[in-house]
Amino acid sequence: MQKKNAQKLRHGARLGQHFLTRPEIAGWIADAAALSSNDTVLEIGPGHGILTRELLKRVGKVIAVEKDPSLVTELKQTFAAEVETGRLTLIEQDIRDFDPYTLHPTPYTLIANIPYYITGYIIRKFLTTRHQPFSMVLLVQKEVAERVVAKDGKESLLSLSVKLFGTPSIAHVVKAGAFSPPPKVDSAVLCVEAISRKNMTDPIVEERLFSLLHQAFREKRKQIGHSLRATDRATFKICGVDERTRPEDITIDKWLCLAKHTQVTGS
Repeated sequence: MQKKNAQKLRHGARLGQHFLTRPEIAGWIADAAALSSNDTVLEIGPGHGILTRELLKRVGKVIAVEKDPSLVTELKQTFAAEVETGRLTLIEQDIRDFDPYTLHPTPYTLIANIPYYITGYIIRKFLTTRHQPFSMVLLVQKEVAERVVAKDGKESLLSLSVKLFGTPSIAHVVKAGAFSPPPKVDSAVLCVEAISRKNMTDPIVEERLFSLLHQAFREKRKQIGHSLRATDRATFKICGVDERTRPEDITIDKWLCLAKHTQVTGS
């Protein structure tokens, strides 16, 4: 049995997975999501099911997407009763190929312990999808979580991209020893609440905004007047942006203003 478990862990490590081993942390994650018995949860990467078990205690339905076929087989055995009643749906698929719109019109909360290397992709995918989650609770690298919740003056492309769609916060810090195999760094429970498209009602403005953000943060140490040199000077004045400001010091409201008044010709 020990040999079999060791093989599973080595396989998980190759896929970038670090399996949660402490049930109380699964409880922290579920608490952070403020779940109720009527909720539906989309869980990414259930692994051996430690978080899945906690979620099933609290919500009406869990839809779990797992890439590893051997783990799917294990989960079907572990949660045979829940699968039978329909409270748990297991989908064997890479989350990068999963279309969230297949859940429409059901409201859902996204909860995940995801490999670090796809964190940015998952955040972007589910914030910009046509059918957004109500909220997201992700177990991510601590440094990434801290970048997401950065205050004005320390903004990044990642933090601004998240705050345009929701309100991020850190609920808990999770030490590396809570995982097997343990990662090299600590993790954090990142919450993104009140997710909506209220700032993104115009697709043209949205496209302009992300073009401006990518352009500015490619030269993030330069003043905005230089990195966005194709922008009309009058636009900066309209939006109250000092051309000597660096991108990290510009607030979301001012970025939205720039996007509404700027015609972007470059990428």
